[in-house]
Amino acid sequence: MKQLWLFNQINSDLQRIEKELHHFVETDYPILNESAVHLLDAGGKRLRPAFALLAGKFYGYPIDQLMPVAMALELIHMATLVHDDVVDASTTRRGRPTVKAKWGNIVSVATGDYLLARSLELIAKIDHPEVSRILAEVSVEMSQGEIQQIKASFDVKQNLKQYYYRIKRKTALLIEASCKLGAIVSGAPKRQVWALGAYGHAIGMAFQIVDDVLDVTAEASQLGKPVGGDLQQGIMTLPMILALKSTQQKERLTYLLGKTDKSQTEIEEAIRLIKDSGAIEESMHYVDVYIKKAKRYLKELPNVPTRNALADLAQFIRDRKF
Repeated sequence: MKQLWLFNQINSDLQRIEKELHHFVETDYPILNESAVHLLDAGGKRLRPAFALLAGKFYGYPIDQLMPVAMALELIHMATLVHDDVVDASTTRRGRPTVKAKWGNIVSVATGDYLLARSLELIAKIDHPEVSRILAEVSVEMSQGEIQQIKASFDVKQNLKQYYYRIKRKTALLIEASCKLGAIVSGAPKRQVWALGAYGHAIGMAFQIVDDVLDVTAEASQLGKPVGGDLQQGIMTLPMILALKSTQQKERLTYLLGKTDKSQTEIEEAIRLIKDSGAIEESMHYVDVYIKKAKRYLKELPNVPTRNALADLAQFIRDRKF
């Protein structure tokens, strides 16, 4: 797990969550155990547990109530990742082979199902009806977003509304839920639960747009997976949608984005056309709008150090390179 200095207030508890997750996913079935541990060992930012813990920092920080929520959120996230790697035929994630690459589709699907089932066990033990309701609703929406993404593969006629629908369900809803649930189990007032949820939603939207920008601008060594993966899979992202509106070579870019079997040379050409169109800078403008929204919602919360940490975290998400 990559430790961020922004998590200084909660690093010891994040480390505790990491240990508990490893213990919790252990099973007597060797392949399932190996695949689940492999996924955990690949690390990640653990943003969703961190958001839940930071939200709880405003209201007494009842760590025993926050722990199962934070763990359930990460298990749900991990389950979606391993399923996504099957759908996308991804072979690397975070610089390591995916579960799919090491064990194949059948084990990958079983691993994702197992992690989701373990998250349900945790949720069932949380003595708050709102937790299970929110996570159930978010899980349904995430599934719908994934289906929409599959249906829209290589469709160059997608618009901003369709893109927002997709990334809201792909990323923003679970981050929003992380912030809300951390506040709810900590006994936060309703208005502040809403404010933290709104902050999380804005951060989630910004996070995914930055991800989509990095897919065409980052180095593979930084990204932990091949650059241009969205182009290869036919996933229309904000830089692509904006580039089609502003490029002087619209016909060529339309052809490249819609082609289902792109060569590496064609992917590199598409990336160059996207960059030359000014779509990267324009995409980051959209990110800035969401970051400003997120920081504005924080003003509804108590003026404690955690509020500054969340503001700094918003800026980190905007400026990150991985």
